[in-house]
Amino acid sequence: MKFGVSTFVWVSPFNTASFDLVHKIKDMGYDIIEVAVEDKDIIDWARLKKLTDEVGLSVTISGAFGTERDIASDDPEFRKTGLSYIKDCVQIANEMESPVFGGPLYSAVGKTRVVSDEQKKKERDWCIENLFEAAKFAERYGIVLGLEPLNRFETDMINTGDQALSLIKEVDSPYLKILLDTFHCNIEEKSIPETIRKIGKDLCHVQGNESDRGTPGTGNLDWEGIQEALNDIQYDGAIVIETFGAPSKELARAASIWRPLANSADELASEGLAFYKRCF
Repeated sequence: MKFGVSTFVWVSPFNTASFDLVHKIKDMGYDIIEVAVEDKDIIDWARLKKLTDEVGLSVTISGAFGTERDIASDDPEFRKTGLSYIKDCVQIANEMESPVFGGPLYSAVGKTRVVSDEQKKKERDWCIENLFEAAKFAERYGIVLGLEPLNRFETDMINTGDQALSLIKEVDSPYLKILLDTFHCNIEEKSIPETIRKIGKDLCHVQGNESDRGTPGTGNLDWEGIQEALNDIQYDGAIVIETFGAPSKELARAASIWRPLANSADELASEGLAFYKRCF
């Protein structure tokens, strides 16, 4: 098992001026830096690749999906922008040698409404149409798209592993799989270990977050059960801490981050890694 930590733990948005995090994350003992792409144009990707290669850190790429990147939006321009963003991130993942690009690819974070069945079907159809094209594009580069269920307070489209499985089966591409974030699973799933077993080979990435998004190991998650389930499905991907130490206003609103989640980002990251190493 390789252990990673998201740039979201320290900064939002991550940019070239944040590259000191590469050394910090390596010195803590992590294998992976997970780069959250809020704005691709404020990151010097070639310089970042050179730096991560020099220090010996792998990279995974995750997305940030606001209103204008919603591939299931009523607005065709937003759908177009969302698909273009996914394609840009796939190319970045290829450049950075990330095997996956993950996130709530299907819709905007914070989009929660009561809508008609007819509207739901229209949005799902737009979503599937765009995911199908995104998966074909990802196949060119050998990058797997990781579709992440979010809890009911952050999306009204995909909340559970079962819903995610249903969606990826409709798209039917080996380049579209599932990313599980245990924070969301703790709200929506009856049993996280059983969800992991059900997803099985379609699980491509894990964000191992605590029940309150604080330091892993300090909440109420069944970490032993999660570890056993990952072993049962022979999961050999990464497990990454993704929480929010200094979220932007938009991100804080979308993810409902209203208070500090630990004494400091450094403490959360270092103690979280120590727990990962004990658990996994």
